[in-house]
Amino acid sequence: MSEQAISDSAFAAFLDQGQLQGSRCTSCEAVFVPPRGWCPKCHQSDMQWTRTSGTGRLFAFSCIAIGPPWMAAYGYDRDHPYCSAVVELDEGPRVVGRLEGVDTNDPENIKIGMWLVLQQDDSKSDDSRICPVFSPV
Repeated sequence: MSEQAISDSAFAAFLDQGQLQGSRCTSCEAVFVPPRGWCPKCHQSDMQWTRTSGTGRLFAFSCIAIGPPWMAAYGYDRDHPYCSAVVELDEGPRVVGRLEGVDTNDPENIKIGMWLVLQQDDSKSDDSRICPVFSPV
């Protein structure tokens, strides 16, 4: 694993490399994605990076047609909604991300429990927002 300090910038750098990394508590073995510098389960601060598989199942989602202005810069609007998703990773943690590769104008076809995989986010701009992107397997 990486010796890099646990931080948002390191998490973003891993995402840029196509890796979904989390932190694992060396005391109680709990895993957190995004990573945390301390364990909210046992309150210890000895955390290590752990790589996830980047796969999981759709736990919840919402198709959003009126979002924040920065999402409009990506081309999302009333006619082109985006989908925010909660993904339950194979390793157990749930992570919030954007769901791509689905018809957001027809959310009835997006199924809870469908298998998803982490995708490279080529739409990222130079802003500081960190968001994993998933798509159906």
